Amino acid sequence: MSRTRDGNEHDGLPDPALPPPTVWEERGISRRDFMKFCTAMSAALALPPAFAPKIAHALDQVKRPTLVWLEFQDCAGNTEALLRSSHPTVAELVLDVLSIDYHETIMAAAGHQAEEALAKVTKEQKGKYLVIVEGSIPMKDNGVYCCVGGRTAVDIAREVCGNAFATIAVGSCAAYGGIPAAAPNPTGAVGVKEAVPEATVINLPGCPLNPDNLTALVVHYLTFNKLPAVDSHGRPLFAYGKRIHDACERRPHFDAGQYVEEWGDHGHKKGYCLYKMGCKGPATWHNCPTQRYNMKTSWPVGAGHGCVGCSEPLFWDSMTPFYRRLPNVPGFGIESTADKIGAGLAVATAAAFAGHGVISGMRHDKGKPEDHEEA
Repeated sequence: MSRTRDGNEHDGLPDPALPPPTVWEERGISRRDFMKFCTAMSAALALPPAFAPKIAHALDQVKRPTLVWLEFQDCAGNTEALLRSSHPTVAELVLDVLSIDYHETIMAAAGHQAEEALAKVTKEQKGKYLVIVEGSIPMKDNGVYCCVGGRTAVDIAREVCGNAFATIAVGSCAAYGGIPAAAPNPTGAVGVKEAVPEATVINLPGCPLNPDNLTALVVHYLTFNKLPAVDSHGRPLFAYGKRIHDACERRPHFDAGQYVEEWGDHGHKKGYCLYKMGCKGPATWHNCPTQRYNMKTSWPVGAGHGCVGCSEPLFWDSMTPFYRRLPNVPGFGIESTADKIGAGLAVATAAAFAGHGVISGMRHDKGKPEDHEEA
């Protein structure tokens, strides 16, 4: 004998008086934990808590849209970050809510069978499926520096991303070229949007990305049937709408003029500001201080290392040397804000401020301005 959800014993047959279990209950996730997850997603999307029931309804009713995950010039760090998240795991969200028809790291198929699955999606679901791209795309010498199944990455991207509803570029390599694109960029590596200009691309840069932001993006799409508003670098505003410096837990020490002067000193042990040690938080837009990593337990600055600006375009060139401080702050105190620092930034990093103008989000029928009510 087993019990129904009201606690009564029964003979093992489903009780017709009860609604069928949701995909979350079938996975052993309680309704309470599921609602906690939906509330957390509301917060991640900068939505009021009242949106949690709407998110829950959307995820209960969703009809598993198809997703393919492409890997090009990458270290698989974003895949690893995704598979190691929890509460509930992003893997559970994606594997339960989306139909992943192609992902070379986790799929069972191989060789011709795998490539046939990708070709089938591209042909039969044109304009309906989602693509996640991890890694940069080499353009030099006709793209010969990255090939999968006998085809170049740029050829695959143009076909698969060009026929998708939308492409999500995860990690700085897929968004802007990342480390492979660092000078002298011998392979001509670029981000997805540069390689496939006609594709609808949402960038989730970071090295690696925070998987919570990918989850939130997917949840936004499933809940509102459209993509979120983005900035001029193609990054969703809910995750990249504020500078790291503005939400950093070390910000009060910056305002008080309390800085780490050298690694391991008294100020370092006390959690003082890392500005003098080269922290690029004042020039970087990301929600690292609020979303954090490792089940929201920590992030680089919280662990004692300055931000290296990895979510900014071409960070490997524009933000190095990583331990060189940004231009001097005129004095200290509450008036010495990140905006004053920004006025003295070098030309390469000034683009992080000047280029952050908000552009319209993309609707389900791409290209039209988005109402900013939901995000």
